[in-house]
Amino acid sequence: MNNAPANTRSFQRSGFIETTLADIRRFHEDPRALANLTPPPIRMQLHRDERRSLTEGEIEFTLWFGPLPIRWTARHESGPSPDPVADLQIKGPLAYWRHEHIFREAAGGVQLTDRITLAHRRGVTGLLTRFAFDGLPLRLLFAYRHWRTRRALQST
Repeated sequence: MNNAPANTRSFQRSGFIETTLADIRRFHEDPRALANLTPPPIRMQLHRDERRSLTEGEIEFTLWFGPLPIRWTARHESGPSPDPVADLQIKGPLAYWRHEHIFREAAGGVQLTDRITLAHRRGVTGLLTRFAFDGLPLRLLFAYRHWRTRRALQST
């Protein structure tokens, strides 16, 4: 699990999308995907994108929660099997964040699963990240992301 601390928590959301594996991969490879999957009122500002593929490279961005900026650097890497891909926070607000995007072919489409392993920092930063990146906010974020993905891929 890439040197995850002992106090990690897990979150998972799965959903079915009427699309192909090729189309869902293409959607996630689009440099605009992260911005398109960021729910309002959060705004994503890209600083650096050195991804060479879904499984290689780094991206650096700021998530703006109103006037509050949260800077983040993530490395993209292979997931636990051939189709999944993952992004690992290498610099950011949490003590640990690994997000696996798992695409599995299913009858009539693709089963999309987002699996998050996370750990909060201690102190004030940890309190703040619990409000933005855990519990209900995390469930709402990934409900939105699945809705946006489904909407984009089923309208083509």
